[in-house]
Amino acid sequence: MLASTVFFASMHACVRYISAEIHPFEVTFFRNLFGFAALVPWLVIQGLEPLRTRHIGLHFARAGTNVIAMLMFFMALSMTPMVQVQALAFTAPLFTTVLAAVLLKEVVRIRRWMATLVGFIGALIIIRPGFQPIDAGALLTLASAAVWAFTMIIIKQLSRTDSAFTITAYMVILMTPMSLVAAVPVWDWPNLTQLGWLAVCGITGTLAQFLMVQAFRLADTSVVLPLDFMKVVWGAIIAWLWFSEVVGIWTWIGALIIFTGATYIAFRERALEREKGGS
Repeated sequence: MLASTVFFASMHACVRYISAEIHPFEVTFFRNLFGFAALVPWLVIQGLEPLRTRHIGLHFARAGTNVIAMLMFFMALSMTPMVQVQALAFTAPLFTTVLAAVLLKEVVRIRRWMATLVGFIGALIIIRPGFQPIDAGALLTLASAAVWAFTMIIIKQLSRTDSAFTITAYMVILMTPMSLVAAVPVWDWPNLTQLGWLAVCGITGTLAQFLMVQAFRLADTSVVLPLDFMKVVWGAIIAWLWFSEVVGIWTWIGALIIFTGATYIAFRERALEREKGGS
């Protein structure tokens, strides 16, 4: 999980950098294209057996929601300080709680609702409406997190039967043509240097996804989830060194509050699953 946060932060920095020259929609396509290329060696070694699945429909649904979330997230990275985008992205589990209650009719008790409310207060602290102009990138990030929440629900279902490699492979295989549809209207052929950066985006992003899914398969949520906050720490260091961005105190406070709420929700859900298993 710790390694995945390094790769996630690296990908975010690469996206922010190359988006100044290449449209974020095109960056999304190349991130998936090169992400698929990163998996080819595994497919050559293992053959097509890892692609065997009984839930191809869920994989298509996951890819469809994921590509929409990624398009919005990469657009946000191109216009808003990187750490602010990373911090607001932690609201995804909060949206997942709401969607689980509304769409899946899951029983959400008062403690999880309070944690969700606390998390959204953290988002308001970062955006601070009324105290500063509302940033379009911040709104895009929240919209991306809401869509990503759908994806998280699907991934949770898939992880019960499919391996981390299968889930990651179908993600890039299906999202590559989907993201190409969005990239064509804004297409601008990249030069070799730009292709190099786009390749870094794809490889680091796919490795991050694979390591994250594998971490949750190998260890308890209570062990791996707290490490996810390191994305913000690495992001702050990279943003300072690379883009001369200094993270404001309100962003740190809001990020900690959001992450605390999201982490409590994850722990509570895990505890409820154990109770059901025990009964």
